Amino acid sequence: MDLEEGRVSLSMAATENPELWAFLKRLRYGQRLTGTVATIESFGVFVTLDEGPDHPVYPGVGFITYPELSWRRFEAASEVVEVGQRVCCEFLQFDTWNGEARLSLRATRPGPFLRFVEGTAVGRRLTGPVTKILPFGVFVRVAEGVEGLVHLSELSAGPVGAPEDVVRVGEEITVVVMDVDRERRRLSLSLRAAT
Repeated sequence: MDLEEGRVSLSMAATENPELWAFLKRLRYGQRLTGTVATIESFGVFVTLDEGPDHPVYPGVGFITYPELSWRRFEAASEVVEVGQRVCCEFLQFDTWNGEARLSLRATRPGPFLRFVEGTAVGRRLTGPVTKILPFGVFVRVAEGVEGLVHLSELSAGPVGAPEDVVRVGEEITVVVMDVDRERRRLSLSLRAAT
């Protein structure tokens, strides 16, 4: 329901199948569900769940969007899962429009950021490649699946017009950890403090 727009979206897939609707309503956030990868599409992965009914339209009642597949970056879902693979996922919510259970595979695995910061303190020196340049600073990969931001003001002791004046994408640089925000999973870095 969208109260601001005064719209209600209805699902034919779920309402025409009371067994599916009842199954989806029983699921709770964070609940672990197991199943088999049924198909990989350009928009996500369908999972045939061990428990519950078949979907009347899709290859599986479970669905994993690309961001919920893995903590690490990947180009294709086939780098993370393959058709026929057994998976254990966490239930996030049910999609009433499509009549499917939205799942997360990455939620069942420890995030690389929290593992990394366990042994990382402010002042620690790290080395890694520049992965992205933006107008406000650059991102540096300091571990597998972990990137930190070097703000524009932390790139050099002097004024910097643009990050490209100091570093290039792919360049290995040494930085110093300035702040670790565990709650928002953010790592603030400084090139200036390392030189």
